[in-house]
Amino acid sequence: MIRVLSVTSECAPLVKTGGLADVAGALPAALAGHGVQMRTLLPGYPAVMAALKGKTEAERFDDLFGGPARLLAGQAAGLDLLVIDAPHLFAREGNPYLGPDGRDWPDNPERFAALSWVGAHVGAKGAGGWRPQILHGHDWQAGFMTEYLRRMQADDLRTVLTIHNIAFNGPADPGRLHSLRLDPGRFHSEGYEYWGAISALKAGLIGADRLTTVSPTYAEELMTPEFGLGMDGVMRHRRDALTGILNGIDETVWNPATDPAIKTYRDLKGKPANKSALRGEMGLPESDGPLCVIVSRMTEQKGLDLVLQALPTLLEGGGQLALLGSGDPALQTAFERAAKNPHVAVRIGYDEALSHRMIAGGDAILVPSRFEPCGLTQLYGLRYGTLPLVGLTGGLADTVINASPAALARGVATGIQFSPITAESLRNALTRLCALYRDRETWSRMQANAMAQPVGWDQSARAYAAMYAELIG
Repeated sequence: MIRVLSVTSECAPLVKTGGLADVAGALPAALAGHGVQMRTLLPGYPAVMAALKGKTEAERFDDLFGGPARLLAGQAAGLDLLVIDAPHLFAREGNPYLGPDGRDWPDNPERFAALSWVGAHVGAKGAGGWRPQILHGHDWQAGFMTEYLRRMQADDLRTVLTIHNIAFNGPADPGRLHSLRLDPGRFHSEGYEYWGAISALKAGLIGADRLTTVSPTYAEELMTPEFGLGMDGVMRHRRDALTGILNGIDETVWNPATDPAIKTYRDLKGKPANKSALRGEMGLPESDGPLCVIVSRMTEQKGLDLVLQALPTLLEGGGQLALLGSGDPALQTAFERAAKNPHVAVRIGYDEALSHRMIAGGDAILVPSRFEPCGLTQLYGLRYGTLPLVGLTGGLADTVINASPAALARGVATGIQFSPITAESLRNALTRLCALYRDRETWSRMQANAMAQPVGWDQSARAYAAMYAELIG
């Protein structure tokens, strides 16, 4: 068995703000069948500490970035965990990154430097009689691992960093070099310096043996100025170390045949009952057009401002919209205003069970993101026969087969892609969507194709396992 320590700031179902948590939560079980033993290192947030069972103390630290701490080994949610019990850093309720005022915790650089430091320590020296062969860090929160390893004798250890979203690079002021335990001699353009600041993400991009990101198209996009967000030069420099591996979804949680949140179905005959139930729950009347759903953070990245501009086209085509999400206050207000139309329903907030009912009950799921490293909601849509309408970017480009004339002629289409990602292009895509919906034979064929599309972790797990095996020779 190849021993891997996954170092992550969140992990479903214990703590989640986005897709990173889903990946970190799913990978250990997915890799177990491919000769990989993965343990997960997590900060000791209150929810994690409460869930941890069978815990034993594996290590003690007198001063972990400002206070004493323990490293606990245990299990939770079917995962083998190492948890950093450091109340001065992590005993804070709510979002793992934001305070009650909605702003980043001022000590976030030190909090996640501690995560990286403990990861490097376990990689170099082991913990509780177990030592990994590979450290697999996720995003900027694990970026400093390779810097700390430079001062530890661990020449046999290999490192991987996965970029889930390069928009977050973990910046810190150079005045924190000492508090972050960084080598000042590495603060330069070929080290972790980034436009005069410290960047945890750049440290990982420069130092890791291998880099991965969550779709092949996003891997290519990261090497361009448009998507690399200032890191494109670093990504081009590390081109030979970079691999795009698509995310999957947990097919036991997202399974229309067994999902406890919905009226279960194994084929398309079961979708109409879910559509009727969703209309009733959301207060939508009957309509001859497609019921489109959105389950999303409400941000500019997700393209929801484009939906507002293109919404009249959908409604004129007989369609309806049901949205679940929260985020930008201006977008929330605009959608609440749009919901004065009887064919638009909006729920502000997040409700896991409702998200399942929406994806089961919708005819189509809209994911008009301006950039999307992988995306998971389009995969949920495919699994439930709810056709994705997506922007042509990142993992959306890799997972949806566009209903082009050629794909329709061959009978292989699973959704609609649109490009460029503008309001006018989205209007055209919604017009296509309404026309396809009226062609019941074609629509049903696309739904069947979608439900047959592989969206689980097996193929991706094979790719990760092969990369690990190559790394350790």
